[in-house]
Amino acid sequence: MTLVKSWVEISGSRLMENLRAVQAAASAGVETLAVVKANAYGHGAAGVGRALVAGGARWLGVNDIEEGTELRRALGEDSTRLLVMCGMDLADAPEIVAHGLTPVVWTAEHVDAMESAARDAGHRVKVHLELETGMARQGAALGAELASVLERLGGSKWVECEGVMSHLACSEVVGSTVTLAQQERFAQALDQVAAAGIRPELVHLGNSSAVAEGSTMEWLRETALRMKAKPMVRTGLSLYGYCLEMEGAKVAEGKLRSRLRPVLTWKTRVTGLRELAAGATVGYGATFTASHPMRLALLPVGYADGFRREASSSDGHGWVMIAARRAPVVGRVSMNLTTVDVTAIPEAALGSEVVLLGEGVTAEDHARWCGTIAYEILCGIRAHFVML
Repeated sequence: MTLVKSWVEISGSRLMENLRAVQAAASAGVETLAVVKANAYGHGAAGVGRALVAGGARWLGVNDIEEGTELRRALGEDSTRLLVMCGMDLADAPEIVAHGLTPVVWTAEHVDAMESAARDAGHRVKVHLELETGMARQGAALGAELASVLERLGGSKWVECEGVMSHLACSEVVGSTVTLAQQERFAQALDQVAAAGIRPELVHLGNSSAVAEGSTMEWLRETALRMKAKPMVRTGLSLYGYCLEMEGAKVAEGKLRSRLRPVLTWKTRVTGLRELAAGATVGYGATFTASHPMRLALLPVGYADGFRREASSSDGHGWVMIAARRAPVVGRVSMNLTTVDVTAIPEAALGSEVVLLGEGVTAEDHARWCGTIAYEILCGIRAHFVML
C-alpha cells in the first residue's frame, strides 16, 4: 500500500456554516460569490466546489480558464456560474464560451474576442467589467480608457455586461481613506457606465474583509440600489474559517471573525522515533543541540509539502499537535522531513496521528512563524484531500 505522507481533511459542515455566516453578515439581498481559486485556497477546489453547490451556492470564482474548465468538469453540470476573476488571454475566448465560463474583461480587445467567440457559437455571452479604482492591477480606468470599453460593449450584439466590479486594496482597515477614495472612483465609473446606456444586473467590489468591516457593504448596497442592480460579495478566506484582523477597529473581531471555524485539518503520522543524548545535534547546520536527553519523532513532511522552513527551531520554533499536546519542531525543517520533540508525550508512537495544522495549531500560527498571512500558508499545502 502506498504511504500517504500527509492528508487534508475538509469539514463540509463547517464550510457551509461559514458560508451562512458570511451571508448573514453581508445581509439579505446580497448575492454571494464563493471564491475557490488557487485550489480553493489549498482546500481542494473539486470537493469544495461540489459541496458549495450542493449547499446552494450559485456563483463560484476561479483564477483562470484552466481552473474554470477543471471545475466545470468536476461539477458535472453547467448551471453554476463560474467567474474567471484574473483576466483572460484573447485566445481563450472560444474555450470560455464552450465551457460556459463568465470572464472578467476590462479592454476593448477582451470584448472583441468574446464577441467573435460568441458569434461563432451562436449565442450571447455575459461578462463582468472590472474598473480600476486604486489597485493598479486589472481594470479600466475612469475616463477615456473606460469609454473605449463601454463603446464596444454598447455596440455588441453578442456580449452582455452582466456585472461591474472592482477590488479593494485596504478592506480590512476601518475608516481607510484609500477605501473611501476607491468608493468615490467606483461611483464615478458607475455613473459613466450608466451614461453609456449599460445596466448591469450585479455590482461588486467587496471581499471577506469588507464583510467583516461592515461599512463598505452598507455603501455597496446603497450604490447598487441607485443602479437598480443587485450587490454581490466575493468571499474567499472567510469560507475556509479565517478572516484578517480589522485594523483600527474598536472591536478587533469585526463583524465576522468570531462566527467562523477553520474547515481544514492537515495531518501526517509519525514514521520514526529516536532517543537523543545530551549534547547531540539535530538536522542541517546542526542548529539545535540537546541540553538534556530527549525523545524525537520523525514526520514525513517538509517545506516541499508546504510545512515551511521558518517553523524551524532556529527561526520561529513552530510546533505540531500529537495526542492534543504541542510537540515543538527541533532543528531545521528540511525538504521532506521534520523532527519534533515528544519527550513529554509518552503516547507518541510509530503511526501516531499528527496535526500539522488544525486544532491547536492554526494557519494564523503558521503565518506568525513565517511573517506572512494565512492565505499564503493555506495555498502552499500539498497533500491528499479527504472530504468529510
